[in-house]
Amino acid sequence: MILFRRAVETDAGMLAGLFDRAARWMQQNGIEQWKPGDRDAAHFAARMRDGEVWLAVGSEGRIAGAYELWWSDEEAWGVQPPVAGYVHRLMVERRTAPPGTGRRMLEHAERRIAGSGLPRARLDCLSTNPRLLAYYRDAGYRVVGEFPHKEGRDGRVYGVVLLEKRLDRLSAV
Repeated sequence: MILFRRAVETDAGMLAGLFDRAARWMQQNGIEQWKPGDRDAAHFAARMRDGEVWLAVGSEGRIAGAYELWWSDEEAWGVQPPVAGYVHRLMVERRTAPPGTGRRMLEHAERRIAGSGLPRARLDCLSTNPRLLAYYRDAGYRVVGEFPHKEGRDGRVYGVVLLEKRLDRLSAV
């Protein structure tokens, strides 16, 4: 069983640790996506002020994962009408998360977005990450574009695939 709660500022350090563990797992599995140290506690505290950060909590009270929910993403999507919520940094705590935690977090985000009256969930992933792209497509997202010149915090430029899912039939959380 997974329960969800909004992160609070005192969770920011824990979230940075979760990000680093997820980034190390990606590197160990040949996935070029995140780098340990790229998101610190200040990043997560800022995301809590600007949007929403949600924690997935397992049956024993342990953190199973987390994700960020933004209400705009001009950096990747440009200026858009308010028709979508944007899911970022879907992170699973591999040591404690039950199977299916990532999908449950996506579904939670989708219900939050639908509950806000918005008809679409959007996200992006690296163009060079076919495994993650397949995961999102299996979850019902479709490719709607590509942004080839996103700039990272370290100045490197990379491409992302833009994905979207219609939420017409979801009930809110």
